[in-house]
Amino acid sequence: MGSMMGHAGMAATVVRYLRSVGAPTAESPVEALPRPDLRAVGDDERAPVDPAEFRRVMGEFASGVTVVTATEPDAGAAGFACQSFASLSLDPPLVAFMVARTSTTWPRIARAGSFCVNVLGADQGELCRGFAVSGADKFAGVAYDEAPVSGAPRLDGAAAWIDCAIHAVHTGGDHLIVVGRVSALGSADGGAGPLVFHRGAFSALRG
Repeated sequence: MGSMMGHAGMAATVVRYLRSVGAPTAESPVEALPRPDLRAVGDDERAPVDPAEFRRVMGEFASGVTVVTATEPDAGAAGFACQSFASLSLDPPLVAFMVARTSTTWPRIARAGSFCVNVLGADQGELCRGFAVSGADKFAGVAYDEAPVSGAPRLDGAAAWIDCAIHAVHTGGDHLIVVGRVSALGSADGGAGPLVFHRGAFSALRG
């Protein structure tokens, strides 16, 4: 790709996408995106994979835990806990996270056009739980400063942070796959190690 779009241009692109799927894009209160009809087999065909079994087996995959944050213009800080995060590309530097299409936080991040991924440290389990709750003031009592490029909240004590502009958004079943182009990043020195999620519970990976 040639020159990178600015945050405002990328935000406009994502807002057009949101409008195409019926999500609100004005300054009115954000509504959840509609849950799509995703049946891939008919009623007379084999049953799909049992959701409970799918969740149980996928729980064997240990992952890090992040909080994705953004600063929405004229509306303040937004963020949510995210387990589905990965490095995607080295050249250009890209990362990706997955978010449910029913998320009420995602439209706010889309309007911001940029975000910061905060990789949580081993002692930040309670912080993660706070960002996993819908409807609460997730930033109450949370210390943070601004990421250097996006201005998104950069949480104190995070093991690492990745400042990004929204690069692309793809559909993935009942989730969206959000690709971010990395603008800046950093990590803590001599921390306690990352927070790990495995079999539905937090644990710490000590170095």
